[in-house]
Order: sequence, then C-alpha cells, then structure tokens
Amino acid sequence: MDMPRNSVHSICHNPLYLYQPMQKLFKYRYILLFSFFGLWMLFFDSNNAFYRFSIAAEVSDLEDSKVLFVQEIADLRRQRTELLGNQANLEKFAREKYMMKKDNEDLFVIINDTLAED
Repeated sequence: MDMPRNSVHSICHNPLYLYQPMQKLFKYRYILLFSFFGLWMLFFDSNNAFYRFSIAAEVSDLEDSKVLFVQEIADLRRQRTELLGNQANLEKFAREKYMMKKDNEDLFVIINDTLAED
C-alpha cells in the first residue's frame, strides 16, 4: 500500500515538518534574545527601570536640598562672623534672642496678642 506523497500522513511523519516553526524562530534568535534581555532588565531585574527612575528622582531632590543647606550654612557663617567680630553685636544678639540682661537692669517682656495666637 503505497500512499501518495501529498497526503497528510506523509507530511506529519516528515521529521523536518515539526521543526519548521523552530527554524523560523531560530532565524530571529538575536532579536528574541535582545527582546528577552530588554524585558528582563525593564521589569524583573532588581535594578529595573522603575527603580532606577525613582532613585534618580530621589537623587535630584537630595541635590536640591543640598544647595539649600549650603546656602543656609553660608548665611550662618556670615552671621557668626558678624556676631563674634563685634562685641556690641554679640550683646545685642544675646539680649534679643536669649533675653539676657546686665546685673543692674530689669527685663520686661511684652507679648502681643497677635503673636501669641500664631
């Protein structure tokens, strides 16, 4: 019983017939490999893209706050040189900020109602 060559039976028993879909995929192996690598790096890696973007945003915020702190430090250094450079300025600062007084003086503190409510 000889079967014709174009029958379904001969196609299914052809060993190359089963590998044809794999041959098509194997043809694009580098594209598939780089696509898999890209998806892995975007979503599944411990340093994925979303994590990297959040870290970059945090670094940017910290750099902005660093600029503010550097400006504040420069302002505090300027104030310190003004206070320590002149005895009259130091005394004025101590009287205003810490309510210090001389031995023979009386100190009266006046509290405004508008300031007390804030």
